[in-house]
Amino acid sequence: MRRRDFITLLGNAVIAWPQAARAQQSASVLPVVGFLSSASAETYKPYVSAYQSGLNEHGFVEGQNVTIEFRWAEGHYDRLPSLAAELVSRPVTVIAAGGGLPSVLAAKAATATIPIVFTLGSDPVKFGIVASLNRPGGNITGVSLLAYLLDAKRVELLHELVPSSKVFAMLVNPGNTQVEAQLKDFQTATRSLAIGQIILEASTERDIDAAFASLVQQHANALVVSGDPFFLSRRDQIIALAAHYMIPSIYDWQEFAKAGGLMSYGVSLKDAYRQAGAYAARILKGERPSDMPVIQPTKFELVINLRIAKVLGIAVPQTLLVAADEVID
Repeated sequence: MRRRDFITLLGNAVIAWPQAARAQQSASVLPVVGFLSSASAETYKPYVSAYQSGLNEHGFVEGQNVTIEFRWAEGHYDRLPSLAAELVSRPVTVIAAGGGLPSVLAAKAATATIPIVFTLGSDPVKFGIVASLNRPGGNITGVSLLAYLLDAKRVELLHELVPSSKVFAMLVNPGNTQVEAQLKDFQTATRSLAIGQIILEASTERDIDAAFASLVQQHANALVVSGDPFFLSRRDQIIALAAHYMIPSIYDWQEFAKAGGLMSYGVSLKDAYRQAGAYAARILKGERPSDMPVIQPTKFELVINLRIAKVLGIAVPQTLLVAADEVID
């Protein structure tokens, strides 16, 4: 190689090296969103997609200018503290805490400095997560689904659908921190309607099978399935058992009714995760969670699966059909 060619080649390499280093450095400093959930990746695919849409609305695209690291507890709530600690040690720029109260409490316990955006069905003020809905304070804000306020309404709707039912059962997960509030609303609502009540507990797949068997043995006529990430992950199992035992049931998320459940009443979980993603993006742009009010739903959706009602021999009252946001035929 001639000396002039060697010098030219060396000069080009000297120029190219800083450019490559800058590109590598730029890639290495992408903000990282830590996604912590008590559920599983398979169950939460639609909600992860909705979360990413929220980020996209504010200019953040995973793999281009933001990275998302996922930690899934797979229904084992006791794993959440260590998973939250992993994300904090990573470290991440913001934490998305979803899949119920245990995830949010684990994230909050793990850090007082990294911003946290929750998606939560419980009352965030009652559990000391935020100071108030309008001024959260600290490093945490998010979306409250108000699911804990809707169990009484679900009892009323189910009673309107099957008024002859004399005993209602409620399926709860004893590992869920908000179970006490869920039971209180259920018991108050059933007493006001002079309906008998049965409480069924399940925190494993086998427990769910046993709960349905017990439901039949105790002669329950209808079932309220409480809002719980584990139950959402076992949606198909619960719907199949309700069909097998011919038990009219109401659920919190519309995904149940659309998958073959009888009826659901609640907010859109996908929209909640989209809003949480948008909040995370705003924080990545420099906003402080302490100044961002907790988002509360303004619409609750009633979905009735008319096909399942016919299978169960239930004539849906016209009042419910008119009130329904969606009727699946």
